[in-house]
Order: sequence, then structure tokens, then C-alpha cells
Amino acid sequence: MKRALTWTVVVLLFAFGGVLVLSNWSSFGGTISGERLKRVQASPHYHDGEFANTYPHPPLEVGDLWDYLIEQLFGDQTRVPPSAIPMATIPSAFLQTRPAPGLQATWLGHSSVYLELDGIRLLVDPVFSDYASPVPGIGPERFHPPPIAMTHLPVIDAVIVSHDHYDHLDMRTVQYLASKGTRFIVPLGVGAHLDEWEVPERQITELDWWETTLLGGLTIISTPAQHYSSRGIFDYKDTFWSSWSLIGPEHRVFYSGDTGFSDHFQRIGNQFGPFDLSIVRIGQYGPGASWIYSNMNPEDAVRAHLAVQARRMLPVHWGTFNIAFHDWDEPIKRAVKAANEWNVDLVTPRVGEAVIEGELFNSRSWWEEVR
Repeated sequence: MKRALTWTVVVLLFAFGGVLVLSNWSSFGGTISGERLKRVQASPHYHDGEFANTYPHPPLEVGDLWDYLIEQLFGDQTRVPPSAIPMATIPSAFLQTRPAPGLQATWLGHSSVYLELDGIRLLVDPVFSDYASPVPGIGPERFHPPPIAMTHLPVIDAVIVSHDHYDHLDMRTVQYLASKGTRFIVPLGVGAHLDEWEVPERQITELDWWETTLLGGLTIISTPAQHYSSRGIFDYKDTFWSSWSLIGPEHRVFYSGDTGFSDHFQRIGNQFGPFDLSIVRIGQYGPGASWIYSNMNPEDAVRAHLAVQARRMLPVHWGTFNIAFHDWDEPIKRAVKAANEWNVDLVTPRVGEAVIEGELFNSRSWWEEVR
């Protein structure tokens, strides 16, 4: 009995110590306080100590948890590519020239996109680390390297962040770009993480839904999304999440961020459309209604593209991390099928391949080569 009690105490101490260490791990980000907290609490989208979506989250059913556990332990999906995916490596010299005056989008994997928009260089949700997790070496690992080294990037005018999950907000990437003077445009509250990572205050802009900031000739608007946030154990919905509408003198881009499908797409399209390009998440969904509420399936992603009145669709949030219960290439197969049915111009670049406005893009089913 005494030995059992001793081991129990040891295990509890180790558990307590583990929680204490992790809670102070810098990659978890910062805590909202001071003037930032006052601004968060003043938001019309902040209720009862947390940010809220326009539509309430459906209650989590016991069956959802059971389905989640079964899929995690016994799911037979091919969640990781069985061989290397084909990539287009970006020559560093290509990005050292002046940004093009038009619109060019290069998929860097998952939701990371390099944009040249009317003479401004942007990165959307850039993640250059090998793991989408707070602890290096643990968690979802990349299927492929970035198509260009972070140190070979040109000077980036701004980073656009949709929310604070690890596959969208990467501490190592943020710290490197901040050291180069890059500006960060983020949802309300996310600046607390950037503060923790010593990003200068002058480089941080935090926006609530429908708020706007200017960058050169661009107007950047935080628009709604149906999602949630958290980087640790006790910070669920502490910071906000957004889609983004990027309005240039000549071109317009919409980025969905992580979201479920709702009428917010129609409202955004009516107010800021038509867009030349939509960048829309298609992967990492299910099982259960609770998941779909905040993570669209591919068919809803195509519907979202149509609702925002975009001409061309770039599908993202797939092909890089194993973070959902479906085959790694199921999202793109379903998205292509839906796009064909609804006559949508969906482009399917390899990682590292540029899509240029006004030029034909030769999409091919490159994922079928991965065997």
C-alpha cells in the first residue's frame, strides 16, 4: 500500500510538472491582458469570456467522441502519401525580382500561400516548420519540405493569419519574418502570441470582423468565418478567427481560413465581390456534424467559392499534414468532381507552382501519380 501511494504521488508530481512546463512553453503563445483584453471584451463577437461564431456550435454528442476514437485507432484510410508527392521547387532568384503588378499565387503546402497582389508581397498562414505542434518532433509532420527555404524568401510586406492553430500560426516562421520587418495582420487577440514571441508592437495589426487596414494600395478586411481557436489546454476561443478579403487597385482575393459553411460567404461576396481568386480550404473534415460545423467538406468549399463570386478557385488545407480522418488525397478528388459539376475554374498546382491571373493554367491530377 505504501509503495503504491508513493508511486501515485510520483506520477502526480510528474504530471503536474509536465503541465507546468508546457503551460510556460513559449510556442503556446501569450495571454491576453491589459488594453488588448479591453478591446477583446468590447468586441460584439465576444460573449461570456470567449469569442463566438454567428451560429452556435451544435452540442458534442457522445457518438461523435466514439466515432472520433474509433477512426483514430482503427481507421483504414491512407492518411499519408505512400510515396513522395511531386513538387515545383521555387528558385530563390524568382522571388528576388520586383513583385508583379498583377496577381500571382504560389501554393507552399497546406494553407500557406505566397501572393503577389498588385505590387505587394503577402504570405497567407505561412508554416515552414516540420511539425504543426508546440513541441518539435511531436505531432503532425509535413509530408514534404517547403518548396523554398524560409531564409530564401524575399522581403514580405505582410503576413495574413486566419487563426492561432499550429497548422496556421507557426512560432518559428513568425519570429524569422518579424526579424525582417514584416507586418502581421491577425484576428483580434492573436497579437498576444506575437507579443510573447517578441514581435515589435508596430508590426502588429489586430482586426475584428469587418474591420479594415491599409497596406500600400491594398485594403485588407477581416471577414467572418465559422471556426474556433486554441493553442493550449485552457485557451479555447480566447482569440478570434477570420476569413480575409484582400482588395487591390486592380485585383481581389478572398481567403476562407478554416471555417464551416454558412451564409457569411454570400454576405462577403455581395459586399466585396467579385473576386479574381478564392483560396478555399477543402481538407480535414469529419467525422460528425460537430466537426463539419467548423471545417468544410470539399463540396461546401466549392459552394463557398461560388457564393463569394470568385472567378478562379485555389484549393488549400490538404496534402501536407495528417490531421483528419480521410485519405490524404480524398479532398482534392471530391473538390475536382464538384468543380466539374458546377463549372468552376479550379486550379490544381503542385506545391511550389505559381498560378497567374490572366494566364491559362494547365491543371493535372498529379496526386494520381503518388503510389
